[in-house]
Amino acid sequence: MEKTLPPLTPLAMPYFDGCKAGVLRLQQCTECLQFQFYPRIICSRCTSDKLLWQDASGNGIIASFTVVRKGVSAAYEAPYVIALIDLEEGPRLMSTLINVEPEHVAIGLPVHVDFAQWSNEISMPVFRLC
Repeated sequence: MEKTLPPLTPLAMPYFDGCKAGVLRLQQCTECLQFQFYPRIICSRCTSDKLLWQDASGNGIIASFTVVRKGVSAAYEAPYVIALIDLEEGPRLMSTLINVEPEHVAIGLPVHVDFAQWSNEISMPVFRLC
């Protein structure tokens, strides 16, 4: 079985191109300087359409998490940890934590981005404990 792949829309391609290159990219508004995730056509804070793609630090903090004990398919080997990550730049995103036992995960722990290849076209951000 294969993992469920996100759509490669023109709006999101800079994000996915960055992931494939091993770089987490976020949109940043040139008017109010806010970073945002997920990709949008306007700034979620000031509604400006002046957005640029910027390389993010890849650093974050675990805001919340859950342990999945039974994968939705054979492509998702359980158990695994899904976490909400508050990025250093401000946005929050959901991702998987890798190379960690579920009992060692806690809210507030620092993490750093890594990337997992899901297909020939798509790599996805995953996070490791620092």
